[in-house]
Amino acid sequence: MRRFNLLFILAIFFVVFCLVDRSLGQNKQKPELTGFVPGIIPEEATLTISDKPTDVIIHINSPRADLIDPRKKTRLIYFALPNGNSIEWTAGKKMTSEDDWHYDIQHLAAQTRYMRSKLNDFNIITVYLATRQKSWPAWKKAHPGYPQLIQNLFTSINANFESLTPMITLNSHSGGGSFIFGYLDGVSDIPMNIDRFAFIDSDYGYEEKYGHQLANWLKVDKKRYLSVLAYNDSVVVYNGKPLVSPTGGTWYRSKLMQSHLAREFKFKSRTDTSFIRSEALSGRIQFHLKQNPKGLIFHTHQVGLNGFIFSNLSGTKEMNKARFTYFGEQVYNDFINSQPENLH
Repeated sequence: MRRFNLLFILAIFFVVFCLVDRSLGQNKQKPELTGFVPGIIPEEATLTISDKPTDVIIHINSPRADLIDPRKKTRLIYFALPNGNSIEWTAGKKMTSEDDWHYDIQHLAAQTRYMRSKLNDFNIITVYLATRQKSWPAWKKAHPGYPQLIQNLFTSINANFESLTPMITLNSHSGGGSFIFGYLDGVSDIPMNIDRFAFIDSDYGYEEKYGHQLANWLKVDKKRYLSVLAYNDSVVVYNGKPLVSPTGGTWYRSKLMQSHLAREFKFKSRTDTSFIRSEALSGRIQFHLKQNPKGLIFHTHQVGLNGFIFSNLSGTKEMNKARFTYFGEQVYNDFINSQPENLH
C-alpha cells in the first residue's frame, strides 16, 4: 500500500512538472531578429551596429531565427575584444598566404559553432563588442559617462532576445576586461540574469571593490560562475624590457582577485608544471594560472587553445558534453570558415 501511494505521488509530481515546464516553454517566443542578415554559413544570422556618437561597434552572431527553439535555454555571451583587434580577426577564418596573422589567433566564431554542436539544449548567441579606438581602456577615457553608455548598450542588445529570457555571460580578452569593470562601475547590484563573468588574461584593471561586488553576486545563487585565465606575464621580457610592471599584469591581478575572494570562499589549489589551478564553491569559481618558466608570451594562446569554450563552460555539467581540454589541441578546427565574419 505504501509503495502504491509513493508511486501515485511520484506520478502526480511528474505530471505537474511536465505541465509547468510546458507552460514556461509556451510563454517564450522566437525572436524576430529584425535587421539581421544571413551569416557566412546558412545556419547563422548576424547584425552589426556601428554607433558613431558612442564609438561602439556591436556585432551579434545568432542562430537563424527559425533554428532558435524557445523551449531551450538561451545563452547570450558578450565578448569584449582585446586591444588592437577587429571583429573579423577575433571571429577568425581559415588562413591563406595573403591573410593577416590575426585571423588565426582567437577563432571565436568557430568556438561558438563548436559549442552549438555539442550543447544541443541551448541557443547560443555571441555578441562581439569593439570600439573605434580598438581599446576599451582608451574608450573609457574618451567617454567619462561610460557606465551609463554601457547600461544603454545592454538594454538595446538584450531587447533583441528578451522573449527568450536569456542568461548572460560577460566575457573578455586582454583590454576587453576594462569593459567588464566599466560595467561593474555602473551597477550596485549585478542583475540576476547575469550568471557568469569570464576573464581571459584580461583583469589588468582589477581592484578590490570589484572583488566585493563579485563575492556578493556569487553568494546569491548557486548557478553563478566566475572563470579567470591568466599566465605568468611577470617573467616575460620583450624587446629588452619587462612586458608588464610587477603589479600591472594579469598574473599579479588574478592572484590579487583570488586572495580577496578567499576571504569569503574556501579555495582548493593544485599545482603542476603547467598550471596553478584553484577552485571554490564546488568549481563555480575557477582560476587557471599558467606557469611560464621559459618566459614565453601566451597572451592569445589562452583564447585560441579552446579558452573561449572553457571560460564559458567551466564548473558546469556541460563541460563533459563539450569534450575538450583547455590549452590542448584545438577541437573546433572543423568549424573554421573560409570567409571572414559578415559585418553588414
